[in-house]
Amino acid sequence: MDNEIRAWLKDIEQAILEINSFLPESKVFTDFQKDLKTKRAVERNIEIIGEAMARILKVDPDIDISDTRKIVDTRNRIIHGYDSVSEDILWGIIIRNLPVLEIDVKNLLK
Repeated sequence: MDNEIRAWLKDIEQAILEINSFLPESKVFTDFQKDLKTKRAVERNIEIIGEAMARILKVDPDIDISDTRKIVDTRNRIIHGYDSVSEDILWGIIIRNLPVLEIDVKNLLK
């Protein structure tokens, strides 16, 4: 695997770890809704994940990661359409998509 890709995968892995560290273990949506700092921190880390994924796809468009295009599209939506990203969308990413992405990245880094 290319060293640049490995570095970007590690950036994704770190961003996921940070997102998980911001959230309480209970992961209650209403707590997330009330916590502006956590929402902004999650948004920033999703931006990082999306940017790293975009860079990876330029080098290896066939990398074995689920939903690569959705990841990049979400990053673009947060950056360019920041007012159209709802808490529900962020929460769905946290609960459904990040665990899958984390597994994909760990498998590639082995």
